[in-house]
Amino acid sequence: MAVPMGKVSKRRSRSRAAHHALAPRNLRPCARCAHRGPAHRVCENCGHYRGREVIHKGD
Repeated sequence: MAVPMGKVSKRRSRSRAAHHALAPRNLRPCARCAHRGPAHRVCENCGHYRGREVIHKGD
C-alpha cells in the first residue's frame, strides 16, 4: 500500500547534505623534483614515475 510523502524540513535536508562536501586531495612530493602531486601517478612536472622517465619533458 502506498504511503503519502511527508514534508522534508530544511533542517533535515541540509543536515543530510552536510556529508556531500569534497575531501581535500592527498598530495605527495615527487622524489625527483619535489613537485606536489597525487600519489601513484606520473609527475606532471618532470615526467618520472618510480625512478624512471615515463613521459619525456624537454628539460
